[in-house]
Amino acid sequence: MKVMKYSCLIFCCIGFCAFFAPHSYAELPTVVIVTTGGTIAEKTDPKTGGAVPAVSGKDLIEAVPGLGKIANIEVVNVCNIDSSQMTPEIWAEVSKTVDARLADPKVRGAVVTHGTDTMAEGAYFLGLTLKSDKPVAFVGAMRDASDVSPDGPANILNAVTQVCSEEASGWGVTVTLNEYVNSARNVVKTNSTNVQTFDSGEKGYLGYIAMGKVIRYNDAPARQKLPLPDKLPNVTFLSTFAGDDGSLVCFAADRGAKGIVIDAVGAGNVNAKVYEAVKYAISKGIAVVITTSVYHSGVWPMYGDQGGGETLERAGAILGGDLPGAKARLLLMLAIAKEKGDASKIKAYFKR
Repeated sequence: MKVMKYSCLIFCCIGFCAFFAPHSYAELPTVVIVTTGGTIAEKTDPKTGGAVPAVSGKDLIEAVPGLGKIANIEVVNVCNIDSSQMTPEIWAEVSKTVDARLADPKVRGAVVTHGTDTMAEGAYFLGLTLKSDKPVAFVGAMRDASDVSPDGPANILNAVTQVCSEEASGWGVTVTLNEYVNSARNVVKTNSTNVQTFDSGEKGYLGYIAMGKVIRYNDAPARQKLPLPDKLPNVTFLSTFAGDDGSLVCFAADRGAKGIVIDAVGAGNVNAKVYEAVKYAISKGIAVVITTSVYHSGVWPMYGDQGGGETLERAGAILGGDLPGAKARLLLMLAIAKEKGDASKIKAYFKR
């Protein structure tokens, strides 16, 4: 009788523990964290007072309490640099690395840690070039790991939460900081020091992350996909200004640029001298894309004077829509490589 009593007690205890035990690691989704550096992986140098790369990918993950309860984490280190030192070639390597890991059926998605200075462009580049449609969240920090209140750990936790959430399905590549989720195409860095720096302007946020939950606001814009070429073509990005004589456009054209992006004024206008320089570049078979330094709306063929958007388009320039100039440069690189420099085909990639 006593044996039966103890057997029942043991059985009940085992059943109780099994019922209330947390999910096993095998049941958790797997998320790959690809590290590239940035403020999130920096500490203040006591000698100079400046933030420098100092934190490994392993250290980054260990600084996030509770991360292991959300997902099984794999860490892949690509580089550890400030994002001011980033290049499209490094982004190409990141894209290949992320795609290779997402090809594993057990991997739910990826988080890319990256500096905020060029994060919007890096995320957009991966949005264009990734073969996989699995979720990828770019994440970083505005305060380094030495700060009294570093924002990196919470941003990583939120990014992993997002990647694992069904509410975030279909968003593709995002920039996720300070609880807000932005599409890679629309996101812009708007403040050089504040943690609430990324914004999507008139297009709006995709969602918000609160208390471990993803709150969905919007769907992501339609995604463009282009192949990664073996070598990215040389594309120059210039910003025009009052009194610009067009010499930099001519210089780029004469120095072997395959494409030129010009951040114009207003709705996509340049002065008469720059207009002549644009026509010179086009005459040499160079694809010229016109964007605007204005934050909202974009480029339109509105003005018909020398250098107006309408005359630029008639001259053969490509109007860049509402893409910021730095992102238009990346799209132009990939489009030139795919279409062998054919401006008529390249133009289609920049249609609204």
